[in-house]
Amino acid sequence: MLKLSVVLIIGCFIKFFIFGETPDTPSHSKYTSSYSPSRSRRSSNLRKKRSSVLRNPPPQTTATILSKTYYNVHSHQPESLDWFNVLIAQTLAQFREDARTDDAILKSLDNILNGSQKPDFLDSIRVTEVSLGEDFPIFSNCRITPSEEEPGKLIAKMDVDLSDLITLGVETKLLLNWPKPMVAVLPVALAVSIVRFSGTLSISFIPSPENSTGSTTLAFSFLEDYRLEISVRSLVGSRSRLQDVPKIAQLVESRLHSWIDERCVEPKFQQIVLPSLWPRKRTTREQGRTGDAGEEGSTGGEGVRRRTTSVDI
Repeated sequence: MLKLSVVLIIGCFIKFFIFGETPDTPSHSKYTSSYSPSRSRRSSNLRKKRSSVLRNPPPQTTATILSKTYYNVHSHQPESLDWFNVLIAQTLAQFREDARTDDAILKSLDNILNGSQKPDFLDSIRVTEVSLGEDFPIFSNCRITPSEEEPGKLIAKMDVDLSDLITLGVETKLLLNWPKPMVAVLPVALAVSIVRFSGTLSISFIPSPENSTGSTTLAFSFLEDYRLEISVRSLVGSRSRLQDVPKIAQLVESRLHSWIDERCVEPKFQQIVLPSLWPRKRTTREQGRTGDAGEEGSTGGEGVRRRTTSVDI
């Protein structure tokens, strides 16, 4: 009798604990089919609870943004943008300084002018003069207006005026390769200076269609009534040089206008994908240090230096 009891206990143990179905094992039994929907509902409820931690704000329409920022597009006076002009001037000053370091601007221009797109009838192009200017653009008369084409978008329009002397001078040779190569060579020297540029700049923020993370894109363009004044100096030939040929000046001016129109004059526009503005470890810097922000401050005879952390945006 004792042996029979032991055999029954072992058999029940093997049946229910070893070969028995667990709730996680997929099965077509009645127990499993009644268990799965409830488990699925509980998982769905958990997901909903987690997603509700970060509350969704109400839709931010154009009218809501203007109302909460106290900006009336019909009565608000245009802004002078004096503070913006100072920031732009500092940026351009640093850009000009970086361009002069190690002749960076000359190397870049040489790679562009003598690249693969250079025509066959031109010899190698040598840069003879570069001037990035000394003055700065002045932005003024900034106003916010709703877009007529897209009702949900706001556009910032501002006037920009730059009076400066930005010059690029080059020398090359025109090669006549017919009826045989190098049958004639004509030296050409050309210097183009931008004397003044004025127009209306249009800026808006749009969702970036090229970025899956949904980042914001800054779009800018100029209105059609912009003004561009240039000065062209030209020398053609080696012995009897032709100076300041009018046709060359007209051709250069036409090409510059076409270059601007095809890239950033409405309806064409340029777009810049903006980086994330959330503070991150890799963008953290410390004043007076050039190493990694995660490193501990050095200790000297005067004690531990006070640490100041700033975030570059």
